[in-house]
Amino acid sequence: MKRKALSKAQVGAKYGFRSGLEVKVAQELDALEVPYTYEQYKLKYEVPARVATYTPDYVLPNGIVIETKGRFLTADRQKHLLVKKDHPDLDIRFVFSNANTRISKQSKTTYAIWCESHGFPFASKSIPTDWLEEAPTAERMEALKSLIPVTKKASK
Repeated sequence: MKRKALSKAQVGAKYGFRSGLEVKVAQELDALEVPYTYEQYKLKYEVPARVATYTPDYVLPNGIVIETKGRFLTADRQKHLLVKKDHPDLDIRFVFSNANTRISKQSKTTYAIWCESHGFPFASKSIPTDWLEEAPTAERMEALKSLIPVTKKASK
């Protein structure tokens, strides 16, 4: 009894191809007895940069930017490193619900340790009074010029 021929999808699944076209090309190469490899290599490349925006939670009159975080996810941490890289004079400080929270279950690094290792001042639960009483600096005030105003929300 003759076995039924495999469909392109079945051949693809059997040999690891991702599409019918890949199956077809492989069959053509096989028929022509051309040696080849399939998905045996990787190549690194950079994804082109995109312009993103960051909206600070609070900007104090002394030029300090306050970012409040309950959860400090990987995406947040990556974003703040990129913001710091592009705006090194912007004085961004974090206020966490709990600065001793670990960044993940598998990590011993806490939000506090992460901030210390990346040069971000931080506090737990509320803005420290000394931050509020700090005098503005020329560098901080100049750095604020990079902020783009959005439609009005609460400001006091």
